[in-house]
Amino acid sequence: MANIRSLFVTRLYHAQLKGIDPSEMEASCYSIAEDDEAGQEWCEREGFPGYTSYASLTDLPWRFPIFKDLVDQLDTHVAAFAEDAQFDLDGRNLVLEDLWINILPEGGIHTSHIHPHSVVSGTTYVAMPEGASAIKFEDPRSQMMMAAPARATDAREEMRQFIYMAPAVGDVLLWESWLRHEVPMNMAEEERVSVSFNYRWE
Repeated sequence: MANIRSLFVTRLYHAQLKGIDPSEMEASCYSIAEDDEAGQEWCEREGFPGYTSYASLTDLPWRFPIFKDLVDQLDTHVAAFAEDAQFDLDGRNLVLEDLWINILPEGGIHTSHIHPHSVVSGTTYVAMPEGASAIKFEDPRSQMMMAAPARATDAREEMRQFIYMAPAVGDVLLWESWLRHEVPMNMAEEERVSVSFNYRWE
């Protein structure tokens, strides 16, 4: 009998935040977005749908205590993910590099991308109205499968070329920063709100 194993596993961490009020987090995100003129100007200039604080603000935990509480929880989740991934951190730590708000309106998308210079990336979900777009992850080997047939529609999850995750409010997802991902078009009439982040090794 043949022995078939899975090699070079890609891990995706999925957990639920505790003790963080989603309505307070959502109100904080909108308050920041309303006041962040530099972020608004960047989004308009770059043709970015909706709003992101990625290019404008680096101090969200200082601005609102709820973001400080969020980072405290993220530190714990990232440590658990690093342990599962069996990283040898050589006595150093994974530390928060950046944390930013995303507000995606109806029809908005975040195109496929990776997060260079980071080790672990992730998102937590603040508002996910009915019909809000999932997050889509791409098999990192895709560019090397030029002649491969398509996978069967009922293929096991670990065999698929794309995975769609539809998180709930309060969920946190973590992945290694080289994993390509995107947010397809938001089909909900209401805005999809999330907070994304990167951790570096230092």
